[in-house]
Amino acid sequence: MLMPHPEVLRRLLEEYEAAAVDEPAGATGEPGPRTRDLAYTLCVSTGTRDVTRALDAARRQLADALEPAPAPGAAPAGVAD
Repeated sequence: MLMPHPEVLRRLLEEYEAAAVDEPAGATGEPGPRTRDLAYTLCVSTGTRDVTRALDAARRQLADALEPAPAPGAAPAGVAD
């Protein structure tokens, strides 16, 4: 699966969270069009079909992106000599 660049994913997440709060809901309480568009884009970007899972996946991917990569030739984490 293709992975979105962390900065793109961070921006999508921030925009979705802002739209979910700021955008007025429809007459029946459904999310507004911008929120729906961002939810769809998050789902596509994270390979999910549900916005809750997309949000969880996006946050997990962002957290993983913050972890430093191991040095070349270093033993994998948890492996001792």
